[in-house]
Amino acid sequence: MIRLIAVLLLAAGTAIADDWPQWMGPTRDDRWKETGILQKFPEGGPKKLWSAPIGGGYAGPAVVGNRVIVTDYEPTDDKPPPNNPGAASKRSGKERILCLDAKTGKELWKHEYDCPYQVSYAAGPRCTPTVQDGKVYALGAMGNLYALDAESGKVLWSKDFKTDYGAKTPIWGFTGHPLVYQNLVVCLVGGDSLLAAFDKDTGKEVWKALTTPGAGNAGYCPPTLIEAGGTRQLVIWHPKKLVSVNPEDGQRYWDVDLVPYAGMSIPAPRQHGDYLYCGGVGFAGVVLKLDKEKPAVTELWRGQQGKAEGLYPVNSTPIIDAGILYGVDTPGCLRAVELTTGKRLWATMLPVIGKDEDPEDRQRHNSATAFLVKNGDRYFIFGENGDLVIAKLSREKYEEVSRAKLLEPTNEAWKRSVVWSHPAFANKCVYARNDKEIVCYSLAE
Repeated sequence: MIRLIAVLLLAAGTAIADDWPQWMGPTRDDRWKETGILQKFPEGGPKKLWSAPIGGGYAGPAVVGNRVIVTDYEPTDDKPPPNNPGAASKRSGKERILCLDAKTGKELWKHEYDCPYQVSYAAGPRCTPTVQDGKVYALGAMGNLYALDAESGKVLWSKDFKTDYGAKTPIWGFTGHPLVYQNLVVCLVGGDSLLAAFDKDTGKEVWKALTTPGAGNAGYCPPTLIEAGGTRQLVIWHPKKLVSVNPEDGQRYWDVDLVPYAGMSIPAPRQHGDYLYCGGVGFAGVVLKLDKEKPAVTELWRGQQGKAEGLYPVNSTPIIDAGILYGVDTPGCLRAVELTTGKRLWATMLPVIGKDEDPEDRQRHNSATAFLVKNGDRYFIFGENGDLVIAKLSREKYEEVSRAKLLEPTNEAWKRSVVWSHPAFANKCVYARNDKEIVCYSLAE
């Protein structure tokens, strides 16, 4: 009887433990639900469990069970890319999909393919792999989508968005993290259609939808699921509009004008109850009231240049908690904003760069980046300086609890050394990467 109880408890513990199977976690909302996590870092920082060499890339890792899936780029030379934000760079090399042991970092398998680059910030892939039902879906910077067997790395099917859909590679590459919905893999494709949905097992096209805006610019936004008006909706932000479609067939529900600077529709829309926020660089921001009865929206407030309100993130998708929007704004500061009004509450540079500098200094901190993950009543914030911060965020203030260095920033942006990659949180650990190594630190209490 005692053994049976032990087995049941073990099974229950396994069932409630969170993997990190895709970008922003199990439900793409940056909520990490594991318990037994340390309250603050010990002196000297958390315990490093392992480190493994890796090539360049902005793609975060996915963690499922005992496996870490991550992508990188192996160039044919060691010359770093120039990172000109306004021009694409040519580079030759291979994109790789790597599977590592989550406990040791040992390589279990890899899939690699020749992939000449012509993108700005040509360090490597951008998209976190999506892992579900024993399959890995990985999208590279030049539009190569692979479905692999998670156990062996065997290729099950693949697509090339450039040849299959006539897609033009965006200047900053393909960045729309693949979304699995029921039996579909939905991707931001571009070309003859903005969106395409594939059978997740066979790769057969099930539907395609929407017209890619002028100049073939599909933007960078990940397809995002919401639930409102009594139905599931798939929301995508392209450089002209925020659009909702039926995720089962791609039929349009509604759209709202939302034009960012330079086509940079990057962050994903965020739902909070009856409200939907979407915003990005160029004072492009809107909060919509979601209709309770049908797929429809009404506008609550909209960003406007010259008005000191709202949040306009560049690289990272914000998080909403208790009616407050927290995110890294265009000047590079972490900012708190009242969701329903756009009222700004406070701003700080501390979790982003580790220094208490002027949060409104756009010239000094342009596009600075950090990634926010909520665990219990606090946040784990990974800044572009390679620090992981534990902090409490509220309407009133930013309260830093603890800080530790995880990685050195190995890339460059706007004459700053940066690491721009969303970490994964699973197995009571954090998994993070730069352009030289991927590391695992224990966060168990």
